[in-house]
Amino acid sequence: MPQLETLNLNNNLLSGLIPTSICEMEFLYGLHLGRNELVGEIPACWKESPLVNLDLSSNKLYGVIPNSLGNLIGLASLHLNNNSLHGEIPVTLSYCKDLQILDLGENKISGSVPHWIGPSFRLLQILRLRENMFNGSIPSQLCLLSALQILDMAVNNLTGPVPNCLGYMKGMKLNKSIDEGNSLSPAYAAAPPMLGPTSSNTIAATPPTDWTQEHVEQVVKGMDLDYTTLDLQLMVNLDLSSNKLVGQIPGELTLLSGLRGLNLSRNFLSGGIPTMIGDMRSLESLDLSNNHLSGTIPQSFSAFISLSKLNLSHNNFTGPIPKGNQIQTLMILPFMPTILYFVVILYKRNAPKQRPLKRRKKLPIKKVSLKSLVYKKNWRRVYFNFVDHKADMVYVIVAVKVAELRRLGRV
Repeated sequence: MPQLETLNLNNNLLSGLIPTSICEMEFLYGLHLGRNELVGEIPACWKESPLVNLDLSSNKLYGVIPNSLGNLIGLASLHLNNNSLHGEIPVTLSYCKDLQILDLGENKISGSVPHWIGPSFRLLQILRLRENMFNGSIPSQLCLLSALQILDMAVNNLTGPVPNCLGYMKGMKLNKSIDEGNSLSPAYAAAPPMLGPTSSNTIAATPPTDWTQEHVEQVVKGMDLDYTTLDLQLMVNLDLSSNKLVGQIPGELTLLSGLRGLNLSRNFLSGGIPTMIGDMRSLESLDLSNNHLSGTIPQSFSAFISLSKLNLSHNNFTGPIPKGNQIQTLMILPFMPTILYFVVILYKRNAPKQRPLKRRKKLPIKKVSLKSLVYKKNWRRVYFNFVDHKADMVYVIVAVKVAELRRLGRV
């Protein structure tokens, strides 16, 4: 089929090797062999061709990334993730200057993160190097990726500090004109995504209209999610978790006003949380757990309007929780069962004697929402008195049973 332009065999049970005859298809525009059971090495016979989209992800491929992939100078998306590839990223890949998606996650690729990625891929929107064996520091040249919207370098062996210049990446900021209208859309003017053949000297003026063949996995809010089409275009995420990064969290990161997910957990970061972190109004998920952070939680936390997952555990924070409706609800609700238990215990031990409450209509516990308990004082009083009453019943039952066992000599 020498005239074939698109070959899409994604999501099947194809096995065996990738035939080298694919390299001879001179008019092939899109090659999608992802999520199969293909084995062997990636063919090393690639020649200059109009190939724009190459997806070999989620197979059983091994070996190194072939140098000949650099001959595909018009390549816009390259998915090699979830295989068993090893070795380093070949420098010849820098010739693919129109790359907008580079996904090499879930492999065994080693070495340092190449410095040439920044100056080579000015149109890159998604860089995913997750779960590999990269070492060394995060090169500051990555900050030249002005169109980048997803940077995922989690679960590697990266060392050194988080570069301050990451806070100036335009693709992770809100468009100024859009920001004034309180929209949470990414700055397409700064990072205009358009998946398809482009010139490295030009930038598309409109957002992408067809990403139907593109999908990228991201761990957000503690869940592994598969982003496609419009969701993928709008996703803005920075994940540097599970490395060996040290130093402080750069205050410049708070300039990333379009960021929806920030994960710096499981590192060796120290110091405090940047004071102006509340400026990141688009944040939906923030995970700074398992570090050596200290100090107080900034009051600017009360400015969050979209945050639905917050994890600050396993650090050395002190002081009060910032005031604010959302942050109080966010931090109270996940621990409500524990809070109820301790409130009952503290109430029994420390509360002064009060006049009994007037008889109220019985309130079915199963119909009381946690949100109501947080915001309605009278509901809380009824609920806690109900729990107090039940706790007394349990105490009496247990006490009687223990007394019986002691009398029988079993305790």
